[in-house]
Amino acid sequence: MEQLLLLIFLPLAGAVISAFAGKSAKLISTVFAVASLVLALFLAINFIPDASTQFQVNLPWIQDLGISFHAGIDGISMLTVLLTNILVPIIILSSYNHDYKNPAAFYALILFMQTGLLLVFTAMDAFLFYIGWEAALIPIYFICAVWGGKDRIRINMKFFIYTIAGSLFMLMGIIYLYLQNPAHNFNIEAFYALNLDSVQQGWVFWAFFIAFAIKMPIFPFHTWQPDTYTAAPTQGTMLLSGIMLKMGIYGVIRWLLPIVPHGVQDWSCLAMVLSIIGVVYASLIAFTQKDAKRLVAYSSIAHVGLIAAGIFALNQQGLQGAMIQMLSHGINVVGLFFVLDIIFSRVKTNKIEELGGIAKVAPQLAITFLIIVLGTVALPGTNGFIGEFLLLLGVYQYGIWAAAIAGLTIIFGAVYMLRTYQNVMLGKTNELTITFTDIKGTEKLVLYTICALIIVLGVYPKPLLHLTEASVQHLLEQVNHKLTTVN
Repeated sequence: MEQLLLLIFLPLAGAVISAFAGKSAKLISTVFAVASLVLALFLAINFIPDASTQFQVNLPWIQDLGISFHAGIDGISMLTVLLTNILVPIIILSSYNHDYKNPAAFYALILFMQTGLLLVFTAMDAFLFYIGWEAALIPIYFICAVWGGKDRIRINMKFFIYTIAGSLFMLMGIIYLYLQNPAHNFNIEAFYALNLDSVQQGWVFWAFFIAFAIKMPIFPFHTWQPDTYTAAPTQGTMLLSGIMLKMGIYGVIRWLLPIVPHGVQDWSCLAMVLSIIGVVYASLIAFTQKDAKRLVAYSSIAHVGLIAAGIFALNQQGLQGAMIQMLSHGINVVGLFFVLDIIFSRVKTNKIEELGGIAKVAPQLAITFLIIVLGTVALPGTNGFIGEFLLLLGVYQYGIWAAAIAGLTIIFGAVYMLRTYQNVMLGKTNELTITFTDIKGTEKLVLYTICALIIVLGVYPKPLLHLTEASVQHLLEQVNHKLTTVN
């Protein structure tokens, strides 16, 4: 119990200290982020990969309303906890070559957001889940609004309105489930045990699905994403794409599927269609992008569309593929945005047509960028392969045509990512890139770490599969049991 409480609140303590640390905030936030990573790895080593929820804490909070501070970790949440605690120190290290105005507030907000994310990924109480959901939004809004680029206020207001609207739908769904619960509490197991009819499940499905679809985002709820990713500071973009969008994916798996399986079954065809449309649409839009950062943003929509399709296939392969791909996508997309940040810091542009020949003057950057690109396009032997393979296998079991169309993401992704690499890194140098300097210091540390993760997880994914297998199988058994129950 103490270990999980420490995991959740250690970043919060770091945020408070960093907020008053002045110029030392960068170092202090790094120490707390690394300490959180060490603790998460300790929990992972001591985690028993079965279907049980471990390291539980269940403390009374607002007893009159049946609200408790109930959190725990199973195989599904362990993967997202690892993702969060691996990426946060990488994101902080990636900022070392930036001199942000008011660094104390900047790094405090990152750690505060980490606490919100960990609440979301460990909450076993719906009210606590909602608190974490909103707590993660507030710091990222200020990070993007204060340290973002041109037109950041308008862009972030759109992002804020989208996400708040989705959150209100989810809150209505949570309140409705609370009112239907004879125990009058927000416990997740009590929500799982509810016996709602198909009409009730349909309404609750949409209340939750809209919130989760906006966060991921799934077509057509994606329109906030490209502008926000482009206008945000690089570390904000990394937090959004690497971790925050996984809140929506996790929410579908943890809350939507087991609570309203009949609603999911009734609307899974539409959800699958929207997911696959997002795969193709975002890929086609990515082809036309002249700004590399926007291209990666649309690439992210395509990858998340495939993950969502795998989830709504409602089978072991699809769900397990979604779990693995959450981790892989987070690592890869953070790597891509960091490479683009390095390029922008040197030449002050991410316009693809203005670049070229960087590999000649920065071979280490070129090699690490290539490894990240290959992981992104799911080359066998990289971390992206096993997740996409399982996702497509899961979608194939749902329907051959769905798999055929969703599988276009592999072809499209390879084309626009490799073409971008060619135009940015290869060819002749020009006036901008001739003076380009290779990576050094913390840039090497971050990129080498990301490349090592891409290769190691690609060559030996068994520990991750073993970590999630029992929990995913148990969740599917819960869903199938409720589907066979006649309301």
